[in-house]
Amino acid sequence: MPVEYLKKADLHSKSDATDVSEIVQGILSDIENGGDEVDLAYAKKFDKYDGNIELSKAEIEAACDLVPQQLKDDIRFAQDNVRRFAEAQKQTIGDFELEIAPGFIAGQKSIPVSSAGCYVPGGRYSHVASAIMTVTTAKVAGCDHIVTCSPPRPDIGIAPAIIYAAHISGTDKILALGGVQGVAAMAFGLFGLPKANILVGPGNQFVAEAKRILFGRLGIDMIAGPTDSLILADLTADPKIVAADLVGQAEHGYNSPVWLVTNDRPLAEEVMRLVPDLIADLPEVNGTNAAAAWSDYAEVILCDNREEMAATSDDYAPEHLTVQAQDPQWWLERLSCYGSLFLGEETTVAFGDKASGTNHVLPTSGAASYTGGLSVHKFMKMVTWQKATREGSKAVAEATARISRLEGMEGHARTADIRLKKYFPDQKFDLSSNG
Repeated sequence: MPVEYLKKADLHSKSDATDVSEIVQGILSDIENGGDEVDLAYAKKFDKYDGNIELSKAEIEAACDLVPQQLKDDIRFAQDNVRRFAEAQKQTIGDFELEIAPGFIAGQKSIPVSSAGCYVPGGRYSHVASAIMTVTTAKVAGCDHIVTCSPPRPDIGIAPAIIYAAHISGTDKILALGGVQGVAAMAFGLFGLPKANILVGPGNQFVAEAKRILFGRLGIDMIAGPTDSLILADLTADPKIVAADLVGQAEHGYNSPVWLVTNDRPLAEEVMRLVPDLIADLPEVNGTNAAAAWSDYAEVILCDNREEMAATSDDYAPEHLTVQAQDPQWWLERLSCYGSLFLGEETTVAFGDKASGTNHVLPTSGAASYTGGLSVHKFMKMVTWQKATREGSKAVAEATARISRLEGMEGHARTADIRLKKYFPDQKFDLSSNG
């Protein structure tokens, strides 16, 4: 029997990409051509902030002093978890060398990028966790220079908690810049900074579009859309917890999809009954976002069995995937398309978003079907090398010459020919493409 939609999305998350792209491209071009002065003009226009763009050591220390001790302890707890997880990730990357043939050795070497730019959303809310996730991971990877950029509040500046989080995580510079002008400053190396080799971190549609346009000139973590979350639940799940988790993710934004996939109709119906009251109980701004997301983008899908549930989840390839069902090991082994997986009701997406150690910069809009989230690997280049003795190069040179001629690349072939002639002057080789 096909899956049944007990609640179907009326809308599908998207933005007016054409208008946004034209606006962002114009701003980036202006800033690249005009440099610091133009960037500052955009900062004044959009950020409405006239303070120092690059925070001094004294300003950083003063901001850190404003952070309450309990919050400092919580930030350090989260940062320590992220750091230790990133360090464990780094241990999975190994340099190696392999003797391809006698006398011919090839190898792999991991090299961190030199300069990383970390964008941390600010403004109305202090996205402390984003500072921890991006800066800490870049630091563990071994980046030589890390810049943190965050939008200042008008006439106030960056939230002290963001400054503290970026500072203890290891950033080298902090810029009070938001939006496209912040991304441009890092990408183009304004204000005396090195040009970023990679830009990472979440942001609004203008930040995301700026990163998309710049991709290729430099690296980015991913092209991100609105955050999304899916819950897989069976009859053992607690409907109150399922409903709370859906609402908790829906508050991200009016166009943030949340999905419930289950094989238990009573559970689905109870969750749908509970959600509106939970949304109504949220603070006004949060509730407005969650209500719109639930009304227009949320879906509740009824399946026959857990295999059908897993297949449905993999089709959606959610950014966040929660399993509140029996036999978590089966789900861990079966599921293959998600940004981050949360097994059992004892954990939840918010834990990963804030403090548990796994990174919260994750693929959205189905991108989890082909990529994972931010990790030390994103800040590192896997390069290869080779060396050979003259005897070891012989068989490789012969094969290279013949394959090159088959492909019509005579110049390639002759780079092999010349070595064979020099190293083995008394030997004859048939190097035609016919063998």
